[in-house]
Formats: sequence, structure tokens, C-alpha cells
Amino acid sequence: MIVKRLELTNFRNYGNLEVDFSEGTNILSGNNAQGKTNILEAIFLCGSTKSHRGAKERDMIRFTENEAHVRIYINRDGVDYKIDYHLSRDKRKGVAIDNTPVKKYSEIFSLLSVVSFSPEDLSIIKDGPAARRHFLDMEICQLDKIYMFNLANYNKTLQQRNQILRKSDEAFLSDDLLSVWDDQIVKSGIAIIEIRERFINELNEIAKVIHSRLTSGKEEITLIYEPNVKASDLEKALKDGKRRDIAAGMTLSGPHRDDICFLVKKEGEEPIDVRKFGSQGQQRTAALTLKLAEIELVKKKINNNPIILLDDVLSELDRNRQKQLIAGIEGMQTIITCTGLEEFVDSSTGTTKVFRVENGGISEIANEGQ
Repeated sequence: MIVKRLELTNFRNYGNLEVDFSEGTNILSGNNAQGKTNILEAIFLCGSTKSHRGAKERDMIRFTENEAHVRIYINRDGVDYKIDYHLSRDKRKGVAIDNTPVKKYSEIFSLLSVVSFSPEDLSIIKDGPAARRHFLDMEICQLDKIYMFNLANYNKTLQQRNQILRKSDEAFLSDDLLSVWDDQIVKSGIAIIEIRERFINELNEIAKVIHSRLTSGKEEITLIYEPNVKASDLEKALKDGKRRDIAAGMTLSGPHRDDICFLVKKEGEEPIDVRKFGSQGQQRTAALTLKLAEIELVKKKINNNPIILLDDVLSELDRNRQKQLIAGIEGMQTIITCTGLEEFVDSSTGTTKVFRVENGGISEIANEGQ
């Protein structure tokens, strides 16, 4: 799987941009606030229909403009495809593959798989549960269309149930009214919980091997899925929690409150919850383990290499972790942003193209390894 070319029109700070990528490593260099991350965001958007920064669609349209286009040309298994993503302030977004509009956005997932790694991902271990749920949702949605469908239904139903809870009190809220939403939440929620559990179990097996390598066998990591409520208990939890939910004005039971636990064990010591008790070094190593395990699991699921986007993340890692990350993505097309070239332009990165990004423009400044 290769991204061959990217074209942007009125996307973020770009009026018009055209860039041809190498099949190997591509470095986007330049000062801060020049638009390097915007290029990665456009690629991620075409693979997931979402911004890896969590931005709203209207925020990705260039200021003063009403619409934007992202066109990406890819090759998968020897076949060329074009994905055309249209954003509008006034209309619903539109996506086309080879000029044919798609009915379901999930259709593009089978064409383009992208894994993004940013400095924020290094904080996923110590951040709150919302960050870890976001990781789950972003990744599983690219791999499982059923999960994406159930997650969308769940979130929509949850929002409607919460609106009712905020406007009602126990005396006037009938069980029949609430049960309409509860039935939908239970149906979608059970599917979400079961898929998340399978995903974490698979990820855990890969993470164990990677973490042992990263720590030279000195530590063992275990990923544990922590559902807010078991799938078999969700219906009862909603029913029994009605009074509590009304008082809080929100739904307090369900997968929207799930978490992931990371246990790290050193030889001869008891395991610790690295979210709460791990050192910064342990937390960063666990985060690196998580991303490398994600890459390996995606490779296994799609039987192909995903596109790797590294958004100024190498500068946040020490030399040893940099080498471990680079080794983990060897052989995959990688697009890296950075502010300085010295630590990246060497034989260890396998660099093939280096670009300078400045004032909404891009130019190739090096071409190595050709």
C-alpha cells in the first residue's frame, strides 16, 4: 500500500498543493505553524474520514473559503485508486473513489489504512480514559465496519437519552419512554464491548513481545480491557441506574466509560498500574509499545502494510526509542514531520525524499538513496 500523490485545494493553510511521495521515507521539514501537520491530517482524513487531531470538518476548510478538496492517489496490490474527499461549510461531506461517489464512508477503509503517531500519543497512558477510548475507536473503526456502524448508533442514541435525562425528573419520566432508548443502547453497546474485548486481547499478545524487546526483557506488559459494565450486565445496569442517571443528567453506565489498564512487571517485583504509578520513562515505553503493537495488528488484519504518519514524534523520543520505532516501521511507507533534519537524515531512516514546507508551499530539497 503506497500513497503516490496528494492534492489539496483550500485545505487548512493551503490554497493549492501538489506533492508526489516516495515509496520509502518522506520527511516534511520546516518551522512550526507552516502546515506540515496539515498534510498528515489530509492523508489521515482520507483513510479514516476523521481528523487525527479531532478537528471538526469545517475547521479544515481554509479561512474565508466555503469548501475544500483532498485528492489522494494510492496504489494497493498493484492497482491504482483515487480518493476524492470534498468538505463544505454548507453541505454534507462527500467522498468518491475513482470519481464514483461512495454510499458508505467505510468503503474507503478497505483501500487506505493509516496509523498516526504524534507527541500526544506518548501521553495516552497517563491521560484520562477518554484518550484511550479514542484510540480504541479510531483504530477499530478502520478495521471493522460492524464496529463503526454500532459505535455511530450508540453515540447517537446516547446523546438522545442524555437529552431526555437532562430535561426530566423521576416523577415524569416513564419507563416506557426511557426503554425505547435503552433497547438501542444495549444492542449497540453489547457489540461494542465484545469487539473491544477481542481487539485488546489480540493487541495484548503482540504488545507483550514488543515490550519485552523494548526493555531488553527486563519488563513484561499486560493490556487489560476495563469495561464500565460487562456486556451481559448492560441492560440491567441501565435499568437499575435510572434514578442515578436522572440525578446526574447523563447516562453513567455503558462503553462510553470504558478504559484500558496497562500493567508493567519487573522481574522479582509485583506488577504496577503504569497509568498511576509508572515513571515517565515507563509510560512512554508503554505508549511506544502500544503504537508498535497497533501497527503489527493492522498489518495482520489487512494483510498489507499501513501508511505510517509520524507527526514530530521522533524529537520527543530518546535515541534508543527512536531506533526501536524506526526498526518497527522498516519496509513501510512513512511520512515524517520535523523542525530539524540533523537527527533524521542518515542511513538509519532509509530516507528517500526530504521536503521543505513553508508558508503554505512545499518543495523537494533532497533526494537520497535513489
